[in-house]
Amino acid sequence: MTIMTAPPFSPPRPSAEELQALRETVARVAVARGPVLPFGVGPIDHLLSAGGLDAGGLHEVAAASASWSDDAAATLFAAGIAARFAAPGLSALWALTRFDLYAPGLEQAGLGPGRVLYAQGKNDRELLALCEDALRDGSLACVVAEVKAADQTATRRLQLAASEGGTPMLLYRRYRRYGQCPLTDLSLACTRWRIGSLASTPLPMPGVGRGRWSVELVRQRGGPPFSLELEACDDQGRLALPAATRDRAIATGSADLALGHAA
Repeated sequence: MTIMTAPPFSPPRPSAEELQALRETVARVAVARGPVLPFGVGPIDHLLSAGGLDAGGLHEVAAASASWSDDAAATLFAAGIAARFAAPGLSALWALTRFDLYAPGLEQAGLGPGRVLYAQGKNDRELLALCEDALRDGSLACVVAEVKAADQTATRRLQLAASEGGTPMLLYRRYRRYGQCPLTDLSLACTRWRIGSLASTPLPMPGVGRGRWSVELVRQRGGPPFSLELEACDDQGRLALPAATRDRAIATGSADLALGHAA
C-alpha cells in the first residue's frame, strides 16, 4: 500500500506591486504618527526626553522578577505598545523561540489576530537575524522579539536596522537566571523598561478590577530614569493613571484655575 502525503503548504508570496503598496501605507502612517509615539499619559510623556518612544529605535522590556505575574505584565506592556504602533492596515511581527503566547491576552491589550504576525526561530541568534531583516524591510508596523541573550553588538545591529527601516523594535528580555535582572546586560537601546504587577484596582463590588503595573524606565537616552504606578493596558493598548491620581490632578488643576480667576 502506498501512502500519499500532501506537500507542505506555502502561502503565495506577495507581488512587487503589493509590497510597494504596503510600503507606501507604512510611509503614510509614519508621517501621520511622527518621529515618536507618545503614551498619551502626561507624566510619562513629560518625563521621556523625546516626548514618546522613538519610532525608528530599539526599546527593551523586562519583567520586574521571574514570576508568572510579572512576566505577563511585561508581555502585555510590549503588546500594548505594539498595538498602538500597528495602525489599521499594518501588522506587527512577534518573534520568539518557543511559542507560549496566550493570544486572547494579547487581544485584550489591543493586539488582535488581524494585527500581528508570528515568527519562530531555533535560537536567539537566528531570531535576532530574522528581526534585523524584518526591520530593514520597512513594511511592518513594529517588530517584537523575545530573547534570553542579546549582547551589545546585537543591540547595536538592531538599533541600526530599526533606524534604517524606520521601524520600531521592542526587545523583550526574558530571565536567564533567577534573581538577575536581564537589564544588567549592556545595550544601546533608546529606552529600557522594567514592568511588575501590582494589586488590581479596587471595585465597590466583588470582582477583579483593572490591573495595575509598576512601570519603571531604567534608562533612556538624554533623560533621567523614573518609576510610576499605572493602570494596565486597555483594549487599545493604552495605559492610564490610577483613578486616585487622576482625581488629584483634576483637583489641583481646578484649584489653580480658581486661584487664577481670583488673581
